[in-house]
Amino acid sequence: MWAVYKKELNSYFHSPVAYVLIGLFVLLTAIFFYPYVLSLFGDFTPVLSTMGFILLFIVPILTMRILAEDRKNGTEVLLLTSPTSLTKIVVGKFLAAYTVFGIMTAVTFVFPIILSFYGGPISPQLIGAYVGFLLLGASFISFGVFSSSLTENQIIAAVIGFVGLMIMLLADTLAPAVGGFLGKVLGWISLMTRYNDFYNGILGLGPIVYYLTFTGVFIFLTIRVIERRRWSQG
Repeated sequence: MWAVYKKELNSYFHSPVAYVLIGLFVLLTAIFFYPYVLSLFGDFTPVLSTMGFILLFIVPILTMRILAEDRKNGTEVLLLTSPTSLTKIVVGKFLAAYTVFGIMTAVTFVFPIILSFYGGPISPQLIGAYVGFLLLGASFISFGVFSSSLTENQIIAAVIGFVGLMIMLLADTLAPAVGGFLGKVLGWISLMTRYNDFYNGILGLGPIVYYLTFTGVFIFLTIRVIERRRWSQG
């Protein structure tokens, strides 16, 4: 698993992908930082909610190649026939993408530090919001990896990831309009609804379990997709 992790992480940083995405993410965060926080509130916590929507565009690009590229280049066969289990391969790739996400998230902590010089304390609420953001990112990336396993076309993988994540982000808004059983399902799968607890500084067990379960389910589904393809190819 760690060999796969190191290989994928190196591939991110040996190309412009990681640097461009980290730079873009920090730049967009900075754009929201000054007018929304420094001038009005003096609190960075509200920006984390906006950053969640920024991930809607960042994560599909981050994960689109992680499995699709192997399938397109034919190297997927080498992975499937390697001594390493399929679970370790998928988890290693997930962790590599999550590490890049973790780095870009860590860089944004410079903004609360800047605020602290202007009297804005680094509060437990902010720490809770960051914990929630890291869990939210894990959910996003697991779905992005799943999307990448469905096709050999990176653009299609990014589109699937974007559309799927957008539905999950807006599910709580769509649920009342849809109503009925489908409305309840949409309300349940909403990723942002459970983030509100973290946003308010509440580290509840329910939201934590939900995000970890969501992440685990899509990693499992990714493994099943690749496993089914392996057996279908004989």
